[in-house]
Amino acid sequence: MNLIEIRMSQKVLKIIMLCIASVFLISTQANASVNYAQRADVKQFIDEMVNQHGFDRAYLEKKFSSAKRLDNVLESIAKPAEKELTWKQYRPIFVTSKRSNKGKVFIGQYREILDRAEKEFGVPAEIIAAIIGVESYYGKHTGKYTVFDSLTTLGFDYPKRGKFFKSELKQFLLLSKEEHIDVDEMTGSYAGAMGMPQFISSSYRRYAVDFDGDGKRDLWNSIPDVIGSVANYFSEHGWQKGGSVAYPVVVKNASIVRKENTLKPYASVDQFKQQGVSLKNISEQKLDGKQQATLLKLEGDKGDEYWLGLKNFYVITRYNHSDLYAMAVFQLSEKLKN
Repeated sequence: MNLIEIRMSQKVLKIIMLCIASVFLISTQANASVNYAQRADVKQFIDEMVNQHGFDRAYLEKKFSSAKRLDNVLESIAKPAEKELTWKQYRPIFVTSKRSNKGKVFIGQYREILDRAEKEFGVPAEIIAAIIGVESYYGKHTGKYTVFDSLTTLGFDYPKRGKFFKSELKQFLLLSKEEHIDVDEMTGSYAGAMGMPQFISSSYRRYAVDFDGDGKRDLWNSIPDVIGSVANYFSEHGWQKGGSVAYPVVVKNASIVRKENTLKPYASVDQFKQQGVSLKNISEQKLDGKQQATLLKLEGDKGDEYWLGLKNFYVITRYNHSDLYAMAVFQLSEKLKN
């Protein structure tokens, strides 16, 4: 490279660096200049919280004036893994020997509490442990985002689901009041899910239980509360005690498979059998033909996989409305049995 080329390269590099710095500065200034408390829609929200729920106006105005707009949260919410990945890509993230080994240790360590939850709520220890394993890797990854900032950003700057996240922000503030938690200390996922089981605010208020009897519902630090709350969530959503979750099947006529997987069961097992669907690994006599199921098609590592998802599979999707998520929880729970 001659002297002229070197000087040109240095000039181009300098221009690139200046552009990067400018973009960073603009982004920083934009975020720094955001004052949610001055926005009309936020003022309306504050009015509601004051008039309907007894919040102190000055307190809320102070919180919203210091709230940060989180652009990375907006980027993340626009492309969740459950919608971006295939089963072939999704499964290796969650259904691993490392995660199942950690899950077995978790079950061994908290066997007494898990047994008590299973007895009270009818939900197997392996399902409870699998949820905690998938959601937060048994408490290792509970989220680094300030929940108040995340929900404020999504509630007021993500029009596609603004109504939902404003509702969750409302639930979050009510939760902080009820549980006496400082909103500045509550961290979670980019979507505002909290603690080891990653409950959103409305689920926390409705389904969390005080399973250790200390008068608080603590999904960050109390393992009994975490276990009891997950079990209660499943019980409240109709978990069938002793029921199966899903079975691999063979499909003779692919035309019966819906273009998009339907999470809710829509036909009986007998009806699927009449359409040429057969169970792959078990005796057909073990499965009640009258129960409802959904026929699922997943893009697996070795090609298309077909599954019958039963009522309990659907219940898992109430935790996260994704067939990939529910299948990961189910398969991890199966590994925890062995």
